[in-house]
Amino acid sequence: QVQLVETGGGLAQSGGSLRLSCAASGRTFVNAGMAWFRQTTGKDREFVAAVVWSGGATHYSDSVKGRFSISRDIAKNMIYLQMNSLKTEDTAVYYCAATPAVNSGTYDYADAYEYDFWGQGTQVTVSS
Repeated sequence: QVQLVETGGGLAQSGGSLRLSCAASGRTFVNAGMAWFRQTTGKDREFVAAVVWSGGATHYSDSVKGRFSISRDIAKNMIYLQMNSLKTEDTAVYYCAATPAVNSGTYDYADAYEYDFWGQGTQVTVSS
């Protein structure tokens, strides 16, 4: 079993920055896919960014490309989401997600159903 714990959410002003962290435990990641999704009330969970544990390939949604950066720390079993130039529309609950093993040819990183494990979420609120 995998446990994911997100930290780092909070309140930021438009144009500001926040950094989210996700600590993973319960197994050793070798070829996992890990991602950040976000969700607002009444809407489906939205893909934000993903990273492949082996090799570090990253993927971003168009809405955050150039503003957000996902990274991983293999030694600490953690991933991060650096969020810069925040906008009010970035306000959401942010979730960390993991799938234990990915096939680079079929990994649909933006599909929430691809992921087996989820954190509890952390609230990010951006004020104007």
